Amino acid sequence: MDTQKHEMNNWKRNTILFLGSQTISLFGSALVQYAIMWYITLNTQSGVMMTISIICGFVPTFFLSPFAGVWADRYNRKRLIILSDALIAISTLILAILFLMGYEALWLLFLMSAIRAIGTGIQGPAVGAILPQLVPEDKLTKVNGTNGSIQALIMLVAPMASAALLTMASMEAIFFIDVITAAIAIFILLAFLHIPIHAKAAEKQTTSYFNDLKQGFIYIQNHEFVKKFFVFFAFFFVLAAPVAFLTPLQVTRSFGDDVWRLTAIEITFSIGMMLGGGVMASWGGFKNKIHTMTLAALIMGACTFALGIIPVFWIYLIFMGIVGVAMPMFNTPSTVLLQEKVEGDYLGRVFGILGMISTSMMPLGMLIFGPISDIIEIEWLLIGTGILMFFQGFFLVGSKALLEAGKPVVKESAN
Repeated sequence: MDTQKHEMNNWKRNTILFLGSQTISLFGSALVQYAIMWYITLNTQSGVMMTISIICGFVPTFFLSPFAGVWADRYNRKRLIILSDALIAISTLILAILFLMGYEALWLLFLMSAIRAIGTGIQGPAVGAILPQLVPEDKLTKVNGTNGSIQALIMLVAPMASAALLTMASMEAIFFIDVITAAIAIFILLAFLHIPIHAKAAEKQTTSYFNDLKQGFIYIQNHEFVKKFFVFFAFFFVLAAPVAFLTPLQVTRSFGDDVWRLTAIEITFSIGMMLGGGVMASWGGFKNKIHTMTLAALIMGACTFALGIIPVFWIYLIFMGIVGVAMPMFNTPSTVLLQEKVEGDYLGRVFGILGMISTSMMPLGMLIFGPISDIIEIEWLLIGTGILMFFQGFFLVGSKALLEAGKPVVKESAN
């Protein structure tokens, strides 16, 4: 009984240490990401420069995610997370030194965004795959929900902290903060956290690297639930592009270009996400996870539609907050489902492909909806995509494979 108690305390301690280290690292990274964004915005006031910066920030993650997924299955996941943190910290340190020497070229910031995106691309699948190694299966929803709330809090605080720091300190100072937070995160992982290496990484690798990648795609292709799930995700992310990217432009055009309005949307959305993460951590969702995801998809569709027809700004903000609440209700059960249903040896690759879908589909959606938004009012785009998202939600409950996968896990004696 004592050993069981010790194990229970152990997983809690390990999870707190792991998520704590990730939160510290993520906060430093977010500070720099926003600082780079504000710096480019203030110094160039150019949409083209902002676009280049955004492209540099997502393209490497997109291309790297499937490969990083293979690494997360082949190698020690903790080591991968430490290496990606170190890569970001060293490149940030070099950039800080160059800025101190007075070398402040824009292309350096673009390069920095790309290197950071590489680090993120390596880290994403490893973090997604390592949590089931730390957390008992029945606690995954709670932990992922809590993690969602923490990330939303960082999304809320980081832009404000970054803007405040820029008025009081230099870019170099913000870069150094990121180096320090990454160093603290690495120290916590190295000194305090012992994660046993997973089975596949412990074996001698007999297959080639690309064969592993191919096996990952074949696994998804033959896994009825994962395949349908990813198809749903791809379409859903494309439809979510207008509500994710075009709402600030809509607010500027329809309600006025005051900065406080744009800040208000970000803040209400982040607060909504924090509340949603809290709801998932305490409630855990319906017994069948697909039902929770369906409810979230219906809420997001209805609210996107509402954002297209509401003429009063404060009511608009309420619906933006509700979209924020629905996000973790969608993301948490979907992450937990993958962590439960996918074999440990394939988890990294599956999260890698998911990372590829999530980083590419919204920008692809923007390639469609961005140019259209200069011809058609954004309100009409929100009404259209809102209706489509709402009806797409029913696809989840209409699929036998998904409903079956969403059922609560029954503990089997021999597994």
